[in-house]
Amino acid sequence: MEAVAVAGGGAGLTRWQAAALSAVTGWVWAASSFDLTRRSRALVQPWVTRRVLAETPSIVRFQKVHHKLLDSFFSVLSCVVSVPFYTGFLPLLFWSGHSKLARQMTLLMAFCDYLGNSVKDAVSAPRPSSPPVRRVTATEDEKENAMEYGLPSSHALNTVCLMGYLLHYVLTYGSHDNVMVVTGLSLAFLLVMLVGIGRIYLGMHSLIDVIAGICFGVVILAFWLAVHNHVDAFVVSGQNVTTFWASLSLLLCFAYPKPEFPTPSFEYHTAFNGVAFGIVYGIQQTYFHFHNPDVPLIFSPQLPLIVFVGRVLVGIPTILVVKFCSKALSKWLLPVMCNTLGIPIVSTCYVPALKASEKCKVKSDAKQGGYLQKVFSLFPQKAYDVDTGIRFVQYASLAWSVVDLVPAIFTHLSL
Repeated sequence: MEAVAVAGGGAGLTRWQAAALSAVTGWVWAASSFDLTRRSRALVQPWVTRRVLAETPSIVRFQKVHHKLLDSFFSVLSCVVSVPFYTGFLPLLFWSGHSKLARQMTLLMAFCDYLGNSVKDAVSAPRPSSPPVRRVTATEDEKENAMEYGLPSSHALNTVCLMGYLLHYVLTYGSHDNVMVVTGLSLAFLLVMLVGIGRIYLGMHSLIDVIAGICFGVVILAFWLAVHNHVDAFVVSGQNVTTFWASLSLLLCFAYPKPEFPTPSFEYHTAFNGVAFGIVYGIQQTYFHFHNPDVPLIFSPQLPLIVFVGRVLVGIPTILVVKFCSKALSKWLLPVMCNTLGIPIVSTCYVPALKASEKCKVKSDAKQGGYLQKVFSLFPQKAYDVDTGIRFVQYASLAWSVVDLVPAIFTHLSL
């Protein structure tokens, strides 16, 4: 344990960490200098748009067979495999003792969300037009999803990755036979197919979007299965974990491609970028206390169901309070810090006094006399949306509370 603690407290970045951060920084510079997003979009977007338009009559014919029960079934299925559902489910995994599975699924979800939304906004391909396509948006989450671009289908991509990893985890760490393997593969395949059909039935995606989502999901899952043990070892016992992850999180915000028109995709990425950082930071601090392999699992004598229910009743309100307080604090603190350091900022929704306008932009540009001006001038924006930082902080705080603050409360209350 002492060796691990020493390793985790190294003074400087290792060579591979410096190389990784340098590579991302180089990509940000190259993408901005050579306008790579626009160039790649000019190559891919017209082809995808033609495919979506060509598939529209087929979608309309497919939707002629519809019923309220089918609407409800596919809407519920979309909610069950959506990012908000997994977000709510993951704290329960942490508190039930399945910390390794929970942290791996969290990081995989953040990885999928970043890559999937990056491709969406880089390509900026439309969803099927409604009308003539009948679009069913039963929840606010689906209404926000409809505001994003189409290719690839995030639901299909996430379902492939998360169901695939869950199946891999169960078969790796649990007892199984050939019947269980075949059953698990069949259920995963069935769920992916139903999700894909549902996205078309609900009018949210065309066939090319779903196929692209499944293909991206298979590639990402294969990559994750090759590296997940290395990632987990780094998170729980690596060198300079917090410093590296914080730097990477910042760079990924700049590396994200600019869409043709604004969408909610970047907001989702920022939220999960914050969640990933909060989980990594919290695990780094409390692994041996709350998240090591010896912690009791749910339904064991040390963690009966009634105790787990108590954890949920205490934990959920706690993390919501932390999210609220961190948002309020960051809305006040981040603008003050940025102004002090001379970082030009605007706000799209969180800070009314900084709402983006021509007046604000002029005012922000005039504030670029701080000593960080030269650093930030390397990146593409002139003024930075402080809402990104606020969103990152509140979700990072929420995630940290899930793996650090709340387990400490459980220990104090003997839950």
